[in-house]
Formats: sequence, structure tokens, C-alpha cells
Amino acid sequence: MATYTPMIQQYLKIKADYQDAFLFFRLGDFYEMFFNDAIKASQELEITLTSRDGGGEERIPMCGVPYHAAANYIEQLIEKGYKVAICEQTEDPKQAKGVVKREVVQLITPGTVMEGKGIQEKENNYIAAVTQYDNQFGLALCDLTTGESLVALCSSFNELVGELYTVGAKEIVLSKEFPENLRKQLIDRCQAALSFEENIDVDVDFIKITKQLKDEKLVQTFARLLTYLQRTQKRSLDHLQNVTEYYLNDALKIDLYSKRNLELTETIRSKGKKGSLIWLLDETKTAMGGRLLKQWIGKPLINQKLIEQRLSMVETLMMNYFEREDVRNLLKEVYDLERLAGRVAFGNVNARDLVQLKKSLLQVPLIDDICQSLKNEQFLIDSLDSCSDLTDMLEAAIVDNPPLSVKEGNIIKDGYHQKLDEYRDASRNGKTWIAQLEQQERQRTGIKSLKIGYNRVFGYYIEITRANLHLLPEGMYERKQTLSNAERFITPELKEKETLILEAEEKIVELEYDLFVTLRENVKQFIPRLQNLAKHLSELDVLQCFATVSEKRHYTKPMFSQKGEVILKEGRHPVVEKVMDAQEYVPNDCFFNEERKLLLITGPNMSGKSTYMRQVALTAILAQIGCFVPATKAVLPIFDQIFTRIGAADDLISGQSTFMVEMLEAKNAIAHATSQSLILFDEIGRGTSTYDGMALAQAIIEYIHEHIGAKTLFSTHYHELTVLEEQLSSLKNIHVQAIEENGKVVFLHKIAEGAADKSYGIHVAELAELPKVLINRAKEILQELEDSSKKLQKSEDNKVVIKEEEDVISQLSLFEETPKSSTKKATVNKNEQAIIEQLKSVNLLEMTPLDAINELYRLQKKAKQ
Repeated sequence: MATYTPMIQQYLKIKADYQDAFLFFRLGDFYEMFFNDAIKASQELEITLTSRDGGGEERIPMCGVPYHAAANYIEQLIEKGYKVAICEQTEDPKQAKGVVKREVVQLITPGTVMEGKGIQEKENNYIAAVTQYDNQFGLALCDLTTGESLVALCSSFNELVGELYTVGAKEIVLSKEFPENLRKQLIDRCQAALSFEENIDVDVDFIKITKQLKDEKLVQTFARLLTYLQRTQKRSLDHLQNVTEYYLNDALKIDLYSKRNLELTETIRSKGKKGSLIWLLDETKTAMGGRLLKQWIGKPLINQKLIEQRLSMVETLMMNYFEREDVRNLLKEVYDLERLAGRVAFGNVNARDLVQLKKSLLQVPLIDDICQSLKNEQFLIDSLDSCSDLTDMLEAAIVDNPPLSVKEGNIIKDGYHQKLDEYRDASRNGKTWIAQLEQQERQRTGIKSLKIGYNRVFGYYIEITRANLHLLPEGMYERKQTLSNAERFITPELKEKETLILEAEEKIVELEYDLFVTLRENVKQFIPRLQNLAKHLSELDVLQCFATVSEKRHYTKPMFSQKGEVILKEGRHPVVEKVMDAQEYVPNDCFFNEERKLLLITGPNMSGKSTYMRQVALTAILAQIGCFVPATKAVLPIFDQIFTRIGAADDLISGQSTFMVEMLEAKNAIAHATSQSLILFDEIGRGTSTYDGMALAQAIIEYIHEHIGAKTLFSTHYHELTVLEEQLSSLKNIHVQAIEENGKVVFLHKIAEGAADKSYGIHVAELAELPKVLINRAKEILQELEDSSKKLQKSEDNKVVIKEEEDVISQLSLFEETPKSSTKKATVNKNEQAIIEQLKSVNLLEMTPLDAINELYRLQKKAKQ
């Protein structure tokens, strides 16, 4: 370092504290980057890489961006997950002795960015802190743009990962002692930036916002986050709200896999919003309401009283169409109060923001009048705080159409400040005086083209063209400048007025900025009230959104059963129904009770099994967030958890195959589900060989039936499993109907009782327009397989003989151990005549080998009774 110039030494010293960030080093009108920062930034930002002499043996790589355009470049880096440290000159270069003093004034990270394209108006931008305590994990969350602060205890690492995925944390703050293997999983699963902070002591200035926390683990975890924010942001955090502790068990639990499978906030394929549940529901009119809607979808309620309160308010808004439309129109005019409060605290709010705040507050009394007129005892019992004193303050101070910059003047109204009015009067009158002087001098000299102008170099001047110079009496004016075709002059009187005018204009700009900063500080006092108002308005926005969607889509108010019943009449998949639009959606019923807890669904691919399963889960979620549901009648229990195993996808990040993902999702459900849970299993076991898969599927069904008792929808292509209806008391077969016409399959998308008679796999391939030769060959192979599988034949004395090959016996041993002999005769006696009659009625030629074994197993079981 000793060989470098003092400026480069200064850079390296500052950079040493920000190794994981790009250091934007202020040099004059540019932010410069050096060494590896310059090489990497030139690639990421597609800017020119140059070099400079830094005093060492080799030239130093360098690139830079203009300071006035830096926000754009910083935003690009943040969107790519990088951090940017802003290093400014902190002393006047004119007064500096040696190298100008510089220091980092802010570290901008994915979790602390306050504005720009990276901030989605209807999504929170959470930064999280995690602290490990044996098997528990403390979790702290903060949205710096809104001031919202939350803490929770997670009982396992998987629960922690699921919660971070749900909130979409952009950055996670850890201790450097956090286990490396868990750290890697956080990056892989949550796709978040990692940062480190060791201090877990709450700053004295913030004790007031953490005082309600009783658990020291949560206090320490939030202190870690708070210390990191203070250290990196280096500015006021007055807008941080009191920390709220929430409990994961207070909401309907939906694990990471299930949220992805059910496409609650993004689709599996495109990772976009369109096609998700939030896309269907989002009729909110404010950014605050949009964010709250996403939070409600992520955490459906399990408290029936709270759910019914929401439903009651939604019903009230549905019944009052005109009032609801008025509320919607008024909410359109409401600005993002939460994020505005954050910008006020951060000191980056401008005059236009304050005008929008005023306009927003003017809507509040009108909204409150409508709400009070609805006469629902659950509905906004207390009047909305319109912050009228703040409205009056802003109305008196800020002009209606201020400029974007707060340092150019023209912000403050006349009459707001006496001294400002005096300066303005001097400026305006001075300019009037100059206009009058111009007319006076034209008359005095007789030169009609005489004019008085102004530029920043010479100030005000009298200009006379060369053609008219002979009309000017000698010595009348003092010569100032000669041009090619004119002369410019001044007079003592003109210079005196110039001084007055220019001083007034300079004072106006300075005073207006000072008055604006004072006003902004005064607005800070209203931040808690604005945040409370924002909370009420966002809730109202989500409720009107539910009412609007429910009315438009003809949804029904759900009722809740204490007996665990599910009764859905003509239920629909809400998202698929919207996507189909004009096409008619085929509705279906769903029924569960104590004697009917597990529905085994069979039917061909593309017939709608997965859609049917998902619509039941989405209906339950809609009901528990307080929205009406897509059915003509809906009776539901309050589910505590929802588990799904739907769709096939590799988890390439963690190196897991489709089948391993399938088994992990199944294991998660089996390990955590209760009798109050809802389980959706789609095609369990298809990722391995037929008999392995079938064995696993049956074992899982039996385990859920015998040990869990959860409401379960289990779809399968293993038709052999339908025999379980006779063995498991709470299992019922249902199927998706399809008919065959002229060799073509027609899907009816209708659920019916009983098992499906065919799989229609080749018909589906035909619909996909595979080559005709291939389809015909597949039909031939299928016929050969069916013929060769019929191992049952009758002996000469009409006794049943079963020819068993060793490989078949070994695969089917999961149903009953059978000796590996080549041929075994089973002779029946007279006492088993009834069983023989049943055996005679079985159509063996229509059965697969496994069907036959299952039937024999059932009959043998009866014979042993």
C-alpha cells in the first residue's frame, strides 16, 4: 500500500471495511471504482473499463459513473443481488489539506433499498435476521420502506426456510458462527443476499419499540437486525414501528412445497404473478392494500371468530354496491402512506410527495363517512384518523404543483413566511423596475431596439446595436462589453438593482429549502398516526377487494363445521375458471365426513384430477383468509395445515431427483399432518418401478388412514389400489368421468363415485398427436401385455389353479408372502361354498395379475374368519 498515491491508499483503507460491496468512491462529478470492483462493474453495467496511474508498478483498472446518474447504475447492481457502498467527500475540497476526507455515508443492499424499480409497490421488501438457539431459530423481519417490524420463533430449520420463502426476504443477516451448511441452504432455497452482524444488544434509542417483547431470544435477534440497519444506513430510523411478535401456529400452516404447488403468489412454470391466486384476487386500489393481500394469502387464519368477522365485513360491502364503488374510487386517490412515512424519516421525501400526502388525507373523511354509514358492528368501529392538522399544515405551506427538486425554490406558498415574502417582493418588484427602466431608456435615447438583458457572467446590461450607437450621447452609459454587432453598457443604478434582485433570489432558494426541511421534520411527528391510518385503509382495501371478486365471480359465503365436514356443492377452481373466461367451467362436488376421510381418485391424465384436488385446497384457503368461495354451497372445517404433493419437478439446486422430491414432500406431510389437516397427494410412486410405486402408494394410504386421519385427496393411476375401499373403512373411491366415442376419448371433467374402469393412456397420447404408426404399435403391445398377464386357467376337475412365475411372486410379495413353488393347487371344501360362488362370479379375463391377487387375498381373508 505504501507505494500507492495517498488517494488510492485512502480508497483501499475504506474498501477494506466493505469487501462484499462495490465501493462508489466520489471523485469530483463521478463515482469511481478501482481494481476488481472496476473489472466486475464494467461487465455487470456494460461501461468502459479504463485505467490510471496509482503510484504502483502497474496501472490500476478503473471505471466510473456520473454522480447525477448513479441511481440508475446502483439499481442495476442491487437487482442482481449486489451491495453498493456510497463513499462521499465529507469536507470542502477548497479547505482540505492533502487528500479530501471521505467516508461511506450509506450501504445500499437488496434488503435496504428504499426506492427504484427494484421496489414493487404491492410487495414488501423484507430484510431478515436469523439467530440459532439449539433447535430453535429466532427470526426478525423489517421492511425498511414501511417501517414494519416483526419477530417470531421457528421450531425447526425447515420451518424457518418456509417462513423466509413466504415473506420473500431479499437479504438475511446472520452471525459469522452460523453453520456453513445451513447458510448454504438459506442461499439456495431463499435466493437472498447474506450479510453479517455480531452485535445483539438493543441501542438505547430503540428500547421503546422492543419493550413489549418478553422472550430474550427475540430481543437479541431483532437487535442483530437493528444494529445492522443502523451501521449500514447511517440515518434516521424514526419510522420503525413497534416490533410485533407473531406465532406460526396462529395461522394455517402451508409448507414451502405446498405454497409452490398451489401457486398462491407465483406460478411454478413462469415464476410470474399471472395465473396465481393473488392474480385472481388482486382488486386492491392501493399499494398498501396489495401488500396486505399478499400477507393474508401467506397466512390464512385459524381463529374462526376472526375469519367470520372478515366474512361479515365482506358481506356488508357486497350488499352495498354503490358505497363499495365510492370507496374504491376514493382509495384510488390514496398514496402509499406507509412508504411515504419511511421516506420522510429517511429524509428523501420531496415536495411532490407531500402534495400527494395531502391529497390522500383529503380522501379520508369521505371514506370514513361511507364506512360509518354501513352500520356493521364489526366494521371500523372507530373513526378513521384523517390527520386534519397535518393536512392544514401542508395546505398552508406547499404550492399545488411544486418542482421535483427541493433545492430550486418555487415550493413554499406566498403568505407562509414573512421573510420569504419580503425577498419575493424585492425580486418581483426589481424585475418590474427593470422592465420599466427599459421603456424609459428607449424614450430617453430614441433607440427603439435598446434592450436590457441578463447573463450569469456580466449580470444585467443595456444592449445597443452598432447601427444605433451614433444616437447614444457620449458618456451616458459605462461601457461593459463589445460584441460583433452590438455594445453592452451598465449604469450605477442598474448595478444596484441587480445586486438587490440577485441577492433576493439566492435568499429565496436558501430560505425555501430551510423551510421545507423544517416542514419535513414536523411531518415526522405524524409518522405513527400515518402508519396507523395506513393499516386501517389497507384492511378496508383488501376487504373491498374480496367483495368485488366475490360478486364478480359469483362466490358463496362459507360456513364452518365443528364436526369436520366438508360439503362443497358445484365447486370450481378459481384461477382456472378465470383463465377459461368465456368457456364453461365444469363444477364438481366434494364431500368429507367422519366415515369418509380419504378419497381415492382415479381417471385418465388430462381429465382434471389435479385441478379438482387443487380447487378444494384453494377453496379452504380462500375461506380462511376471509373471502367468499367458488361454490354454490360451502361447509368447511378450520384446517390447521395443508400439505400437497402435486406435479413433478427436479430440485436441481440441491441435486434431488423428481422421485426424491416426491418422497420428501410425502414425508413432510406424514410427519406433521394432524386429523385437522388437508392432504393432497397426486400420483405418489410414479417416479419408480410399477410395483415399488404401487407398494409405496398403498403403504402411504394405509398409514394416513390408520395413524393420521387427515382429510386426504389421493389421485392415482394404480387402479389396483381401488380394492382398498373394501379394506379401509374411511376410504372411498371417486373417479373423473370419460367416455369413448369412435375410438376417441372425451373427458367430461366430472367427478363421480366409484373407481374408473380404464386409464386411457394411449388415448391421451393420441390427443397429443403422436405418430399414428406409433399409436397403433402401442395398442398392439398393450394387447400382448394384457394377454400374457392372464396367468389364471382352470384344471380338468374345475379346481382353480394359479401358475406363478418367480419374478411375479417376488414383486407381489408386499401383499402376502407366497412360497416360491412352480405350481400350487388350492382346493376348497363344502364349508367355503359361498366363497367359491363369489370366486366364480369374478371375470378373470378382465383383471390384471395384481387385481387377481388382491381378489384372492380378500377371499382368503374371508375364508380364515
